[in-house]
Amino acid sequence: MLADLFSVLAPVFVTAGIGFAWIKAGRTLDTNQFTPIIVFVGSPCLVFSTLMESGVDIGLLGQIAGIAILAHAAALTMGYLALKAGGYPLRAFLPSLMLPNTGNMGLPLCLFAFGDIGLALGIAYFTISALLQFTVGISIAAGGMSVKRALSTPHIYVVSLAVLLLWTGTTLPEWVSNTVHLIGQFTIPLMLLFLGVSLARLTVQGVGRAVILSVVRIGGGLAVGVLLVWAFGLTGPAAGVVLIQSSMPVAVFNYLFAQYYDNSPAEVAGLVVVSTAISFATLPFLLAFVL
Repeated sequence: MLADLFSVLAPVFVTAGIGFAWIKAGRTLDTNQFTPIIVFVGSPCLVFSTLMESGVDIGLLGQIAGIAILAHAAALTMGYLALKAGGYPLRAFLPSLMLPNTGNMGLPLCLFAFGDIGLALGIAYFTISALLQFTVGISIAAGGMSVKRALSTPHIYVVSLAVLLLWTGTTLPEWVSNTVHLIGQFTIPLMLLFLGVSLARLTVQGVGRAVILSVVRIGGGLAVGVLLVWAFGLTGPAAGVVLIQSSMPVAVFNYLFAQYYDNSPAEVAGLVVVSTAISFATLPFLLAFVL
């Protein structure tokens, strides 16, 4: 069991640690240039190639996507109630409690814990999270919904195309598949690297509040995941993926949105750092539970 845990955790910690150490050593890395490439090129290619190549039943992928919608709705409700009870601003913190880090942390964990099947199921969950991030999440932060923003999310189109091709049994030319696969492969290492970079640059403010809200995000997310796994009778990699993805810490994108719309960015940065630190500390227990 210890060897299994180490094989899952080591790639995550080492790669994120490289990014963290790189910045702390006084070196520079312009994430503003690379982040759009990951969001609009790398992750869509990863989603598309994984769905096309995984061989996982499309019905199971759809079920995980549906469970992800329920998990995010439950997290939104819990977050709203917790923030109202504490008197904290909704626009600043509600996206953080609703939207976990299913990309930078969740996908690598699903991959290393359960292999290609885990990655495919993690992709189904992550896709819903990404769609909600750039629709509901950004709308809460901005104080209003934008149809144009929602339609600019590339994941909508790549998932629709992949489902259509799988449904009709259509195969793409090998050169197209190889190209998309190659581009998608740089996404997970860069996600982990930039997670470390982001943690090195962010500062912590409002530690007490960050700890409370981190427990709501991680602990509440895990509770929701356990409930959904039981309700849908999930087992094996499907159950593990739902538990991992639903209990991830606050996504870094929530800080970027808070900074862009001036919604207490320093406090949200503290929430990202504290929740990630708590998640790192509790990951061995989570993985021991799901493996």
